[in-house]
Amino acid sequence: MGMNIVCLDLEGVLIPEIWIAFAQKTGIEALKRTTRDEPDYNVLMRYRLDILDKEGFKLADIEDVICSLDPLPGAPEFVDWVRSQTRLVILSDTFRQFVGPLMAKLGHPTLFCHDLVVDNTGRIADYTLRLADHKRKAVEAFKALNFTTFAAGDSYNDLSMIDVADDRALYCPPERLITERPDLPVARDHRELRKIIEDTL
Repeated sequence: MGMNIVCLDLEGVLIPEIWIAFAQKTGIEALKRTTRDEPDYNVLMRYRLDILDKEGFKLADIEDVICSLDPLPGAPEFVDWVRSQTRLVILSDTFRQFVGPLMAKLGHPTLFCHDLVVDNTGRIADYTLRLADHKRKAVEAFKALNFTTFAAGDSYNDLSMIDVADDRALYCPPERLITERPDLPVARDHRELRKIIEDTL
């Protein structure tokens, strides 16, 4: 087994995209923008918070939608398998306040993510990033601790951690990304991702 650690993105890999689910539930098309469309995370989050304010949505409205979501098909079994083989850390640009219910459905794997600033009316006033480019910095830190690292994600904001990992893959990425990065193996489902990881263990 050695000193392996598997680092995975969360949304689009193990759970549905929360903002897209919320956009579908509320009918607000503008909230369907993700890091696939807007690579600058801060620009994207300001845009989202402005829309929430304009429409009068609170954290509780988003929580209601999140409680109705399930992990992606096969994800809980995949998480169990990874944890039975080696260490798993999920590195995500989501927020702690969003993902509680879904983390429970995945068996509470270790998650590093960001925090929302919620005022006393339940309005999402702001957000606090754990660290800029925290996915890459986490993988680099694990390597400095002598772990052999594997990283996989579905989008542009995962590339910085994927590129510094010892072994890597894209998971169900947009076609554009596959074309731009022919050097990266692509998994289309959890079975394929498991096979790629098995080859590194």
